[in-house]
Order: sequence, then C-alpha cells, then structure tokens
Amino acid sequence: MNNHNEDKRHLRSLNTRKKLLEAAREVFLQEGFQKATISQMINKASIGYGTAYVHFGGKEDLLIVLMEGVMERFFEIAEISFLPKSKQEAEEIVRKQANDFLKMAEAERDMMQVFEQAIGVSSLVSDKWKAIREKFIQRISKDVAYAQQNGLARSGVNHEIVARGWFFTNEMYLWEIVRDEHHSSVEEIARTITSVYVTGLYL
Repeated sequence: MNNHNEDKRHLRSLNTRKKLLEAAREVFLQEGFQKATISQMINKASIGYGTAYVHFGGKEDLLIVLMEGVMERFFEIAEISFLPKSKQEAEEIVRKQANDFLKMAEAERDMMQVFEQAIGVSSLVSDKWKAIREKFIQRISKDVAYAQQNGLARSGVNHEIVARGWFFTNEMYLWEIVRDEHHSSVEEIARTITSVYVTGLYL
C-alpha cells in the first residue's frame, strides 16, 4: 500500500517538474534570460511556490536542465561511431557530423540565443557550458586518437589539442548561426572547415 502511494507521489513529482520545465522554456523564449523570472514560470505552470522550489533553486537551475536536454541531442551527433578505414571515409563522417551539428544550431536557434545570454551573465550557466564543451572535446579526442593509432592521421600531434581546436571551430560557427551572422550555407561551412581540418590532420 505504502509503495503505491510513493509511486503516485513520484509520478506527481515528475509531472510537476515537467510542467515547470515546459513553462520555463516558454518564459525564457518570450522574455530572454535576464528578464525571465521564476515567478512567471511558476504562474504559467500553475503550481505552488513551495513545490517549485523543491525541484529547482532558481531560474538558472531550470535553464541548465533545458540546456542539458538540448545539448544532449547535439552530443548524439558527436557519438556517431567513428571507425574510418581511409582518409576519405573519415572526411565523410566528420563532414556529416559538422553539418548535422550546425544544422541543429539553426533548428534550435531561439533557445540557443537564450543560452548565449545566460552564459554571458551567469557563472553557474557558464561553468555548465564549459563542462558540456569538455564532454565534446573528450569525445572528439578519442576519435582523433583512433585515427592516429590506425595510421590514418599524423601521430606527432597532441590529440587533445587537435580536438579542442576542432570543437572551437565548430562552436564559433554555432554561435554565428545562432546570432544569424553567417552569410554562407551550413553545408558550405561544414564542407570547408572539414576539408581544412582533415587535410591538416590526415595522411
């Protein structure tokens, strides 16, 4: 009996969390990060203040959870299995990843604009972004090391520095796309940066 009540409470709690996150997303998109308040989110979600604070300490916490959700989808692109047999195959995989990554920035432009504002003003959000960035760099680093171990890429370069440089290139274009500052197509950007990267790294 007790278990049943606990399950119901757990479900209610998950539901409240979901409602609050959906409301937060709407408020952030409407108001931007700085103007958005947790009161607006609580009112939109129609839940009590006490309940809201059980789940989240403030609007930064809500934004971080939303950011993790969006960036998880970006990370799925980075996690595509990378086992190329040739330089040409490596270039195809990397180009597809860069293209999908930048296309995703285009699709998520509105929410990414909110993230950019938040990264600029909140050290909590900025630290979270750095942690997300490191996760990407570690993943790319593994791919570079694989290519080096298999005689496809130059072995004399530090795979982590290479990975960092490659991620920063992609990230710079990501923010340009989010700000709508780029004048080339995503395909052209992906093709060009991949070509330069692969030519420099691969044998």
